[in-house]
Amino acid sequence: METTPQWIMMGGDGPESYSQQSSYQGALLEAAKEKMNEAISASLSLDLISDRFSVADFGCASGPNTFVAVQNIIDAVQDKYRKETGQNPTENIEFQVLFNDSTTNDFNTLFQALPAGRRYYSAGVPGSFFGRVLPKHSFHIGVISYAFHFTSKTPKGITDRDSPLWNSDIHCTGFNKAVKKAYLDQYSADTKNLLDARAEELVPGGLMLLFGSGLRDGVKMSETPKGMVLDFIGASLNDLAQQGVIDKDKVDAFSTPLYFAEESELKQIIKENGKFTIEAFEDIIHPRGEFQLDPKILAISFRASCGALLSAHFGVDTMRKVFELVEVKAREEISRIQNSKSGMQYLIVLRKN
Repeated sequence: METTPQWIMMGGDGPESYSQQSSYQGALLEAAKEKMNEAISASLSLDLISDRFSVADFGCASGPNTFVAVQNIIDAVQDKYRKETGQNPTENIEFQVLFNDSTTNDFNTLFQALPAGRRYYSAGVPGSFFGRVLPKHSFHIGVISYAFHFTSKTPKGITDRDSPLWNSDIHCTGFNKAVKKAYLDQYSADTKNLLDARAEELVPGGLMLLFGSGLRDGVKMSETPKGMVLDFIGASLNDLAQQGVIDKDKVDAFSTPLYFAEESELKQIIKENGKFTIEAFEDIIHPRGEFQLDPKILAISFRASCGALLSAHFGVDTMRKVFELVEVKAREEISRIQNSKSGMQYLIVLRKN
């Protein structure tokens, strides 16, 4: 039974929407493009490239990065076909792209922004990617871009003040071992479900490409810039509670459903699942580093990615006040952010067994 994730990007195409504030995620796709091309050339069997080739993006959001991801994949498949057959792929192959995300995703903005002149047929597939959303053997290459760190829900006990697992922070900072284990257990279970579902939907020998952000072994989330900004969000919520703007119990009951796994954790989860072989695990050097260390940009980019979640729990007005405070805190702590430990940006290429 599928679980609908709580984490939804800010919709629309306004200046603070995800579609306008996701260039950092898009830059990773470009930085990893050469490695992705090499992986597709080496790992995708030519026998799978027939007259109809399907690509699926799971967690597509509202664009524009999904269009970059799927076009890069199509270009790589066409290049492999052209080099190995000597034939023109545009004459022999029709491409279909399936855009998947939660039922509450802003598909209107997504489809209004479809690139002009695209050479593929497109369709929307609403539903949680933690479960099946497509028939068996529906696609040849799937991609998940900056969505592989989500969980379907917050681990049990994390938001219960009477539980030994109660977490006073809004995310898994990495400092409490019991809390970290609870998040890792939830993430492992969710990722198993996700991989099981994709294994059913992929054609035999098909590929999954995972672009995302994680942690190097031994690094705690709150030691990285992303973790620090999440800490600022939590501190800002507490500030508003102390001012009487929101209820403290409501803040204590709030937690973000995401877990940034360490490299060894990712490899172990995939290996234990047994449905895929890791063809490549690339540490990608992001052209912008961890991300732009400008307090205003930090606040806007995090608002684009998690503002909808905060709005759902606390209301739009509170969400706006939170990110005003986040910008202030980021400005005050900019030196600490600049001297923090780096996270890890990755490309993982999986081949269905």
